Amino acid sequence: MHFENKTIYEIYIKSFQDSNGDGIGDIPGITSRLDYLRDLGVDYIWITPFFMSPLKDNGYDISDYYTVNPMFGTLSDLDRLIAEADRRGIGIILDMVFNHTSTQHPWFQKALQGDPEYMEYYYFRDTPTNWHSKFGNSAWEYVPQRNKYYLHLFDKTQADLNWSNKKVRDELKKVLLYWKNRGVKGFRFDVVNLISKPTSFRDDEQGDGRHFYTDGENVHAYLRELVTDTGIEEYLTIGEMSSSDLTNCIGYSRKQNRELSMVFHFHHLKVDYKDMNKWELMKPDMERLKQLLIQWQTGMQEGGGWDALFWCNHDQPRAVSRFGNDRQYWKESAKMLATALYLMRGTPCIYQGEELGQPNAGFTDIRQYRDVESVNYYDILQKEGKSRDEVLTILSERSRDNGRTPLCWDASQYNGFSTVKPWIMSNSHIPEATVTAEESDPDSILNYYKRLLKLRKESSALSKGSITFPYPRCRDVLAYERTWGPEKKQILCNMTENTVTFRLPKPMGTILLHNRPDIHIQDEILTLGPFEAIVYEEET
Repeated sequence: MHFENKTIYEIYIKSFQDSNGDGIGDIPGITSRLDYLRDLGVDYIWITPFFMSPLKDNGYDISDYYTVNPMFGTLSDLDRLIAEADRRGIGIILDMVFNHTSTQHPWFQKALQGDPEYMEYYYFRDTPTNWHSKFGNSAWEYVPQRNKYYLHLFDKTQADLNWSNKKVRDELKKVLLYWKNRGVKGFRFDVVNLISKPTSFRDDEQGDGRHFYTDGENVHAYLRELVTDTGIEEYLTIGEMSSSDLTNCIGYSRKQNRELSMVFHFHHLKVDYKDMNKWELMKPDMERLKQLLIQWQTGMQEGGGWDALFWCNHDQPRAVSRFGNDRQYWKESAKMLATALYLMRGTPCIYQGEELGQPNAGFTDIRQYRDVESVNYYDILQKEGKSRDEVLTILSERSRDNGRTPLCWDASQYNGFSTVKPWIMSNSHIPEATVTAEESDPDSILNYYKRLLKLRKESSALSKGSITFPYPRCRDVLAYERTWGPEKKQILCNMTENTVTFRLPKPMGTILLHNRPDIHIQDEILTLGPFEAIVYEEET
């Protein structure tokens, strides 16, 4: 199956739509909004985990892969969602967390009781290494009743599974087959490139241990086995790649390798990390961003890999606040970012609210945060010497909660998300960033997204054509060309707040998409305003 002209929409279930007035989004809420997603141009919906979980990490700590958490609905609700989505030509993608389970999962509980079979489902060791958890502090937790330590690359309530144990791999295959048989059309695999751990564990003299387990020795073989044995080669499968490199990402997503349909990678989202430290702020290096996009697009094309294109997700701050200007140039920068990325080679993955230009949350108090990572780092950064105000400033820009506030459907008290106070507050400073306001505004970000996704779906060049970057010396302008046979589309994006000029190599053809009211061109010199984006068809 081919996914070149498809669009994926990620739903963070707790914050999409509350249907029963408890302040928490749920499965029936998604069903009630399927027409909105169809009209946007969505082909697949990826839903964050709704399985049984103690919710220490908002569902990414699963205690039962087969049961729907009653907080989110019932299995019947899910069956209805799958059927109603299918009726509208939309497939459901489930989020599978297979690197680790909750420590409340029955497998881990049996391991704690000393069952030797289930102790081999995880990594128990007599002595810890100096590895760090992704959420801060040690990656090992001591268990007094076993007098051993277990590995957790994330929160201490998320114990890493031992994929070298075939019994573990077979159990996870059963999970996929169960949901496949219920009618889901795809799977997203959380941090799947971390599943292959080393055969022996030792201290890391170079860092936090990640180079011992990132893209491990057997990861490609494990994925091929998982996909082949469950018969999901033709399903849409996405792998989240933590700190992976280009070569491995090509390998994961090259069709003939029979591993995954596409991959998420995050290099382009680290250009505002000072010294590559997430918790040290700096202005985004837009030139570096542009070069990374060019490098990965060119490399994936040459190697036959395939990208899931994204700016935002449930683990990232809002792109319009991060790489655009959500004050003076809110509409322009949101539209430019969509144009720059979602017409590239790959499959767009739109995160809920991104199509409205929803900004960062604007939280000012640690009590407003819900994310375990943010709460942990509030203490860690202060212990490292930062003041309370400095830490709150960092969290306001870096916290994952920026992407987890409720979707703004209208301008009512709780933005049409719920009839009661939501589980996390919504604090948007842009009242126009609601579905009802933007649906009635022809110039809105939402209507621009609809036009862009429709254009992409209808154009072979934009969906499956080759990509080239013929103008790499234009510092402020991201310019690229998509080609399919005689069809050529040109995309020009000013990625800055500066007004810049760009010399056109040929006369401009038919304008297909433009995020400003007028085009300023004289003697083949195009003047691009702040965050201006233009898509045109080259004259033949």
